[in-house]
Amino acid sequence: MATATTTEPADDLGELPPPPSTGVHLAYGGASRVVTAGSAARVELFGNLERPPVRFDGAVKDPLRFREAVSALYAVVGSDFRYAPKDRTQYIAYLRLKRDAAPLGVWQAQQAYFDWILRNDPTATAILDPVVTVHPDRLLVETFGKDESTYACLAVRRAAFAETGPAAPGTTNVDFSDALFSSVQQVRGYRDTTLSLGSGAAAEDGGAGGKLEKKLQVPDSWLRGFLQVQSAATLPFDHVRLAPMDLYNVLRHLRMNGDRKGKKRGLRFELVPAQQPRLVAEPWETVFTATADVFRGRAARLVRVWGRRRLMTVKRLLPYVEAVDVYLLGSGLPSFWVFRAGDVTLTLGLTGFTGANWSSALGFDLLLPRKTQDGEPTRKIVEYLKADRWLADGKELAKETGVRGAALVEAIQVGCQNGELMFDLAENVYRYRPITGRPLDLARLQFRNPREKVAHDLLTRRGAVRIQGENRIAGVGLELTGQVSVAEDKRDYRPQMVLADEGQVRKVTCTCAAFRKQGIKAGPCVHLIALRLAFAEKEARKARTDDAVKFETRAFARRDGEVEHVVQVSLERDKVKYRWGLSGQPMRLQTLRFNAEADARAAYFTKLAELDAKGYLDAVAE
Repeated sequence: MATATTTEPADDLGELPPPPSTGVHLAYGGASRVVTAGSAARVELFGNLERPPVRFDGAVKDPLRFREAVSALYAVVGSDFRYAPKDRTQYIAYLRLKRDAAPLGVWQAQQAYFDWILRNDPTATAILDPVVTVHPDRLLVETFGKDESTYACLAVRRAAFAETGPAAPGTTNVDFSDALFSSVQQVRGYRDTTLSLGSGAAAEDGGAGGKLEKKLQVPDSWLRGFLQVQSAATLPFDHVRLAPMDLYNVLRHLRMNGDRKGKKRGLRFELVPAQQPRLVAEPWETVFTATADVFRGRAARLVRVWGRRRLMTVKRLLPYVEAVDVYLLGSGLPSFWVFRAGDVTLTLGLTGFTGANWSSALGFDLLLPRKTQDGEPTRKIVEYLKADRWLADGKELAKETGVRGAALVEAIQVGCQNGELMFDLAENVYRYRPITGRPLDLARLQFRNPREKVAHDLLTRRGAVRIQGENRIAGVGLELTGQVSVAEDKRDYRPQMVLADEGQVRKVTCTCAAFRKQGIKAGPCVHLIALRLAFAEKEARKARTDDAVKFETRAFARRDGEVEHVVQVSLERDKVKYRWGLSGQPMRLQTLRFNAEADARAAYFTKLAELDAKGYLDAVAE
């Protein structure tokens, strides 16, 4: 895999330099297609000729279910839910392109347009071909949305096919285009449908147009997000089971009601042990009570997730779904939705954050190992699965490799982030799946962008980041004030931000020239990133130590019918502040001052226990 490094400076019209990207060359025996003849249909998927050959042939037992599953996967492949603000810089760049292309011929004008697209949005016109794996028990198709927010894994049991030839297990890419999606719609229940997946064997039957080659510039952020979200599936989670009708009711409500500008857009899970889970759609506070099963967790939880409209991508498969399993990592963190439709299973991973919510993304990064090479435990696991084993659960891996406990979890996470392994959440097994045919440049994927790399250097190596103030603002969030000392600039910078309880950034400011010039239109500055990282490390360190708590705020909620009661309890050295009221309305405040900090701390934890006994749910993100 070749890499492309861009160093062009931004011009005076505001055109940004191209994002870091990886050059990918894909070669196929032909364009994937569906060939129909009378009452028969043949789905031909051409694999990458530059990877080891992979083969699978079989008759599809349920063509309609297969068609809708592929259609749902295509909806994820091309999905882009990014907010597109009105920005005159792009318009000005377009005018400049139009002016420069005016004297050119048609061919030269087209080349100028595609050159501009390549510099500004490498995936604007490209469908990023999915990764297909043939395993002894399943066919797996993995992809990542164009907006880097949705991971999808379509798994089809091999029992769903009447195999007509020997299979060759392995991993490859397949040509997945608009033309293939359109032709898949020709599949009918009355037609005998067969699937032919192969690198070169399928081309022997007559490839459409001969050999097909693609040259793409895949953004490093896309590849990094694909690996990280998949690795997140190995983290601890709360499990909720929904009936298909439960999800349908939520999606119908979202379709009938548009989002309100400036209002919350989350989907809240209110989880109480041995009770039916409740889903609350914000900002309407519409409550949907799940009907499939009670929550079987040990503690009450309130989890808020984002990306709810991305669930619309599975609308075509929903009539075939028998159960929906939701795995919640925590408020603001990725959530995984497993749609079980007989022999077909579709797993969606929603990141929980977007490019604008960079603060939550940084907090999520700290939950995963940050390593650029495989350690000995990871190599043991990879070699064990690679030796014709292909898949194994945690107990088998611990027994056969000798890697156990936390070391096993970390080794698997590193393997997932390095693109060698995947965790099949639907089946609770680990699989060998090399995402590329060549080793990845892991050093390039270690950080999201150069600013994040510099921020980590300031924090960890130089120790130049300090948190000077933490101020809890009732009903708004936590205001952080920091100081970042940069020796090269011979000055100290003062970044400041307000964080909501779930980690979203409400307001930011910094004294650096980059922020004064363009704010965060091109992303947060180095000093804001360093402050957020410092706060995340401080919170993690506090959770690991037994030091006495001096400052802390906890929020709770309890529902009585359609009314939601909210409570906020704060400990500030020798004071305890108690706020309460109805959701969305001004809260009342009571302040208690004690003679000693120990007395205030004891009263604070006593109040927390009382709220828990009254059925209040902890609403603060963990």
